[in-house]
Amino acid sequence: MAEITQDVVEAHGLSPEEYERVLHAMGREPNLVELGIFSVMWSEHCSYKSSRLHLKKLPTEAPWVICGPGENAGVIDIGDGQAAIFKMESHNHPSYIEPYQGAATGVGGILRDVFTMGARPVANMNALRFGRPDHPKMKHLVKGVVAGIGGYGNCVGVPTVGGETNFHPAYDGNILVNAMTVGVADADKIFYSAATGVGNPIVYVGSKTGRDGIHGATMASADFAEDAEAKRPTVQVGDPFTEKLLIEACLELMATDAIVAIQDMGAAGLTSSSVEMATNGKAGIRLVMDNVPCREEGMTPYEMMLSESQERMLMVLKPGREAEAEAIFHKWELDFAVIGEVTDTGHMVLEWQGEVVADIPLGPLAADAPLYDRPAMSREEYKAWAQVNPLREVPHSTDIGADLLKLMASPDLASRRWIWEQYDSQVGADTLQLSGGDAAVVRVHGTRKALAMTTDCTPRYCYADPYEGGKQAIAEAYRNLCAVGARPLAVTNCLNFANPQRPEIMAQLTGCLEGMGDACRALDFPIVSGNVSLYNESKATGGGSAILPTPAIGGVGVIDDYARMATIGFKSEGEALILIGHTAGHIGQSLWLRECHGFEGGDAPPVDLDLERRHAEFVRALVADGRFSAVHDCSDGGALVAIAEMALAGNIGVEVALPDVPTPAAVLFGEDQARYLVSTPQPDAVLSAASDAGVFAATVGTTGGIAVGGPGFSVPLVTLREASDSFFRDWMAD
Repeated sequence: MAEITQDVVEAHGLSPEEYERVLHAMGREPNLVELGIFSVMWSEHCSYKSSRLHLKKLPTEAPWVICGPGENAGVIDIGDGQAAIFKMESHNHPSYIEPYQGAATGVGGILRDVFTMGARPVANMNALRFGRPDHPKMKHLVKGVVAGIGGYGNCVGVPTVGGETNFHPAYDGNILVNAMTVGVADADKIFYSAATGVGNPIVYVGSKTGRDGIHGATMASADFAEDAEAKRPTVQVGDPFTEKLLIEACLELMATDAIVAIQDMGAAGLTSSSVEMATNGKAGIRLVMDNVPCREEGMTPYEMMLSESQERMLMVLKPGREAEAEAIFHKWELDFAVIGEVTDTGHMVLEWQGEVVADIPLGPLAADAPLYDRPAMSREEYKAWAQVNPLREVPHSTDIGADLLKLMASPDLASRRWIWEQYDSQVGADTLQLSGGDAAVVRVHGTRKALAMTTDCTPRYCYADPYEGGKQAIAEAYRNLCAVGARPLAVTNCLNFANPQRPEIMAQLTGCLEGMGDACRALDFPIVSGNVSLYNESKATGGGSAILPTPAIGGVGVIDDYARMATIGFKSEGEALILIGHTAGHIGQSLWLRECHGFEGGDAPPVDLDLERRHAEFVRALVADGRFSAVHDCSDGGALVAIAEMALAGNIGVEVALPDVPTPAAVLFGEDQARYLVSTPQPDAVLSAASDAGVFAATVGTTGGIAVGGPGFSVPLVTLREASDSFFRDWMAD
C-alpha cells in the first residue's frame, strides 16, 4: 500500500494540523484506505467544519416538525396522518465541470435523500445561478444544466414544477446548481438512518460501484484552480431509469417491517453512508469489501469506499429477512448483497481478501470531526470591505414604458419558458400550478390538500447587507407561499458561499444566518434540513473570484383546500388592482437601477418582519375567503414589473394610476418589501378588511384593455410578451 507522505496528505485535502488529529485519533499512522476515509469525512462538504458552529443557532423546532436537521431530509406534519419530507442540496462544482451529468446527478441525489426516509417524491425544484450571458462558456453551461435536470427528472417520473434562474458576473467561474425534492409519506412510517442491533445484516442495494466520482466530496470542498477540466473524472454519472427502479424497490420493502435503518450513498458514497448509520446508532460496523458489487475490474477498497457512483443505498435489515429483501430487489433488476454487520465496537472495520484493511474509531470520523470558529469581519468592517456604491440621488426616468420593456427583457426577469418547457411538470397528474407563479402547487394525491413550494434568494441584497439579505430570503419565500394561499410550514436551504477562511466571506455567512434565524423565528418558519456549499470561487481562466453570498431558501407550505388556491393572472376586466403594503420607493440594489441606469449600488431594502407576517396573514385569510381573483407578491423589478407579469399571465391589460410624486419611477420600480398586488371584483370589502386589520391597502389601477399603461405611457401586451420571450429565444437560437 502507498506510503503516506506529506504530498499524499496534502493531495487528500487535509491540513498539517488535521493530519496530526488523525494520528492522535488512530494512535498510529493511517494506511491509504484510512486516510482516504478521513479525507472525505472531514471535508467541508461532509463535516460542515466551518459552519456547524453557526448552523446550531438556527430555529429548527415547531409543533408540526417531526424531524429537523440531522437526517437525510426534514419531515413536517401536514395533517391527516401524512408528512411532507423535503430537502435542498448543491451540485455546484460538478455542474461547472460537466454540466449535464453534474445537474442530473444532483437531481438523483436529492431524490434519494427524500425516498430514503419513506416518502414518494412528488415534486422537484431547483435554484440556478449563472454568470454573464456573453461569457464564452455560459451558453454551454446553461444548456447542459437544464438538459441534465430535465433528462433525469423526466425519466425518473417526478415532475419538475418550479425554481429560479439568475445571472451575474460573480458566477462566471463557479455556477450554482441547487436541487430540491419534496415527497409525501405516512407520518407513522418514516425511516431513519441509525444502525442498531448487534449482528444485524448490512446490505448494499441498487447499482454496481464504479470509479466515477472518487473524491467528489473533496473536490466540492475546494475552489477551482486552472485545472477544473482535469477534475472531470470526479463527476458522477447518473442513470434515472435505475433510480426509478430503486424508488419502487425501496418503497416496496418499506411496506414490510424488514428495515431497521436506511441511508443513501451520496457524497463520499459508501464511506459516509456507513459512518453516518453507525454513528447515529451509536454502534460499530464491519464491512467485507469482497462482497461489494463492482462494475469495473480490480477495484480496491480505497476506490470502493470513496466512489460516488449513483443509485446506491445501504440498509440494515432485521435478521432473517435477507431473502425477502433480495427477492424484491432482484424483481426490480437491482443488485443486492449482504456486505457486513452491525457491531458494538464503535469502530469501522473493513476486511478484504481475508485481511483487515481499515480499522478506524467512529467518534473522530463524525461527531468529533474538526470544528472551526473562523474569524469574521464585524458588520462595520464588512461594509467598508464590500465598498457598495452609495446611492446619492434617485435617477430621473423620462420614459416609464421603455424602462418596463428593458426590465422585462433583462436576463433576470425574462420569461423562463425556454427552461421549463424542457421539464415534464405534469407527470403524476397532481401538478396544480407551474413555473411562472409565486409558488408551485402539487396536490396531495387523493385529498383536497396541496403542497406549495418555492425557492428564493436575492444575492445582490446579501452582498450589500448580509443580515438584511438573509432576512429577505426567508421573507420572500414566506410571501410566495402566502400569495398562493398556503400556510408556510418550514424551510430547507442551500448555503452557497465562497472561501470561509477569508474573514469577509465568514461575515457574509454569519450575517446571512443571523438574518435567516431572526426571520424564521418571527414568522414561525423553522429550518428542518439543508446543505452548506463553500469554496465557491474560481481562479480558472475567464472566471471571477468569489460568488455573491447565496443562501438559497426552499419554502414549503400547505393549502387545506386547493379549490381556494390563488394564481397571478388577471381573470377579467373591470376589476380593481389593490396594492397591499406601503411603498417608499426603495431603489437601492434594485434591478431598475442596474438595468436602466447601469448603477449597482445603494442599501439593500430593509425587511420589517412584523409587517411581513401581518400582511401575509391578511392576504392568506382573504385568499381562503375567495376575495381575490389574482395575487402576486412584489419582488425583483418592483410593483410595475409585478403588474406586467399579472397582465401577461392573464392576457388582460391594466390601467395604472401613477403616484403624484417627483420620481414616480422609483415608486413603480422600487423593491420595497412586504407588498402584494391583488385584483378583486370587491374592492370596498377588501379595503374595509385591510383597515380593520391595520394593513395598508390602496387601489392602484383597473384591469382591462390590451396594454399595461398609465398617464404618459402605454405598452401593448404583445410588445411586453415579445420583450419577455426574447432573451432566451434569441440567446439559444444558434
